[in-house]
Amino acid sequence: MNIVPRVSADGTKTFFTLEWGRKKGARLATGIFIYVKPKDKTERDYNIQSLKNLDLIKAQTLVDLQTRGRGFVSPARMKENFLDFFEKYVKKNKSDKNRSLSCCFSQFKKFVALDQGKTENDTDDLRICAADILPNFCERFRKHLLDNLNGETPADYFMRFKKMLTVAQESGYFRESPAAKLKCISHESSEKDVLEVPEFLQLLQTHCRHVEVRKAVVSSLYSALRWCDVEPLEWWQIKTDKIVLRRQTKTGVPLTLPLHPVVAAILGERGNPDERVFRLPSYDTVLDILQEWVTDAGIDKKITYHCLRHSVADILLAAGVDVHTVAAFLGQKNAKQVLERYKKRVRQNNINDASKALPVLDSSDNLVNF
Repeated sequence: MNIVPRVSADGTKTFFTLEWGRKKGARLATGIFIYVKPKDKTERDYNIQSLKNLDLIKAQTLVDLQTRGRGFVSPARMKENFLDFFEKYVKKNKSDKNRSLSCCFSQFKKFVALDQGKTENDTDDLRICAADILPNFCERFRKHLLDNLNGETPADYFMRFKKMLTVAQESGYFRESPAAKLKCISHESSEKDVLEVPEFLQLLQTHCRHVEVRKAVVSSLYSALRWCDVEPLEWWQIKTDKIVLRRQTKTGVPLTLPLHPVVAAILGERGNPDERVFRLPSYDTVLDILQEWVTDAGIDKKITYHCLRHSVADILLAAGVDVHTVAAFLGQKNAKQVLERYKKRVRQNNINDASKALPVLDSSDNLVNF
């Protein structure tokens, strides 16, 4: 490991970095500097102390590098505020289009505050060391997520928490991730409403007060595209006979779909290649307009934008399209989710058939005195 000096642009100070290779991450800015030409005793003493501190940082960095990936835990790491590491991890890995990691960090801070006897909003000046994050602590954090969040969100957040701990282990905070043996658990989610074929057609024949929302919804009904892929869609992605996504926003997987004639007709005249296909309001406004449109069509269901995707999957499955083809159409990496949805659909159909098998009286009039 080398201590590399770099003189400032004005030539008055020398800054130091630690370097141990040419690969990414093999350089550390220490933040330490000395005066090139100290003017008095104060600046000379400052230089002497700075160089001593620089030697300490070099020694500590060497220890940290030697402990990474070797099953040892750096004593210095154990004493650091682990929230600082978590926060840096979030800043490095967060996405503007997916806030799950940031929300996971917020929930973790609330949990730490409550665990330390504070209110959940009293997250300023919180401190927790890696030594305090044990399997039992992680299990209680998982319970906190389950107690305060709905649906699959607890599992999603805890999965991201586990990934962060794995990176922390590789960075020398743990011998083994304290959450390694804990499973991600979600609530049993209620089945979302979907549009059946007659409702699908009824919606298309009903007036929608917002033309752009109508275009986007119809496009998703014939392509199963998510909101996060429809909203930023640009004209260069609309080819003569297909829609091209270099990478789906959620999964990062490329997707090419046939351009359905209905979609081609409703899109109308093409815009410039770098222009967005749809001029849409905010997501919440789109949901309000969509639900109003569904109600005007005489459909007594709560339909969100994601329900359109489920509707497409159900219609294709009911039409006899195999699960692997449906998964490919939806742009999914495998057929696991579609297969699970198919099982739920078959199970519900079996329940409906079982209900019809129960005996009934010949006339409803006989039920009056029942």
